[in-house]
Amino acid sequence: MRAYVGVTDDRWYRFLADRPELTEVNFWRPGGAREFRTLSAGEPFIFKTHRRGRTREIGNDFPYDRVVGGGFFSGFVPLRLSEAWELFGLGNGVASLEQMRLLVGRYRGPLTVNEDPMLGCVLIRDTVFFPVEAAAGPPPDFSPSTVQDKGYDLETEPATTVAYFQDLVGRLLGTSMAVDLAAPWQRTGPVYGDPRLAPQRLGQQAFQAVVLRAYQRRCAVTGDRIRPVLQAAHIRPLPAGGEHRLDNGLLLRSDVHTLYDRGYLGVDPQYRLLVSPRLRDEFGNGEQFYAHAGDRIALPQRRGDHPNREFLEWHLDEVFRAS
Repeated sequence: MRAYVGVTDDRWYRFLADRPELTEVNFWRPGGAREFRTLSAGEPFIFKTHRRGRTREIGNDFPYDRVVGGGFFSGFVPLRLSEAWELFGLGNGVASLEQMRLLVGRYRGPLTVNEDPMLGCVLIRDTVFFPVEAAAGPPPDFSPSTVQDKGYDLETEPATTVAYFQDLVGRLLGTSMAVDLAAPWQRTGPVYGDPRLAPQRLGQQAFQAVVLRAYQRRCAVTGDRIRPVLQAAHIRPLPAGGEHRLDNGLLLRSDVHTLYDRGYLGVDPQYRLLVSPRLRDEFGNGEQFYAHAGDRIALPQRRGDHPNREFLEWHLDEVFRAS
């Protein structure tokens, strides 16, 4: 199990702490080039504030140099500033796109009217922010002179550090827990929120962003790169037991997404496009798809990110209109 402590901007923390309904956030970085590889999806990401000398004077009650919450890593994606706002909105820690542009400009220099810089977006789900009076101290070995983020491999850390993170993760989960830190650990997370409410997808924005990146911003079937019409489709949808997993996703143009969800299109376990005969029978159309039936769809570069064959078979058995 690994964990990561990210040092937060006080404005970002205070804005999100005041909005507990936002449980998926973007821990964005103004420079988008540096990849984040420290955590795997589901591992804990902890929020720690600056020391007093590193931030504005904002009152004696502010929890300086304290752990103020955390969540679980969903993925890292470089996004344009406008895309980060489109996907995460208030989850970026600001009230408007205009405020976000001003804040990014303070780090990078003032932005021109048409400038849309790339940000490094560390995506965190199931976030919890602690009350000021309940903020925790930093990890035992987190030096007071450290102002940068820090990662931990808890399999090799001292027992005091391991116990610290066990307690902290338990607070994030709302329960005491014992974690086997000698093996990788991830929180899969619930598919839905409160079962008494209408089904609510968790991690949807991160799912959209990660699938967008993995498919290099092009439709897996048509190759289109028109960003506004590209959508992350679930192979096995959430109401049928699916999850927000990269290998349960396909990046599809909006009309292709609709046809896939309704069973007029499918993808077999060899990643070949299948087209239902009912598309022609019911609508007298669809030649653009029949022309490419049997073609291999575009896939992510990493083999581990390819669509899960079991999910593809489920879609063929339960959704695809074979006849």
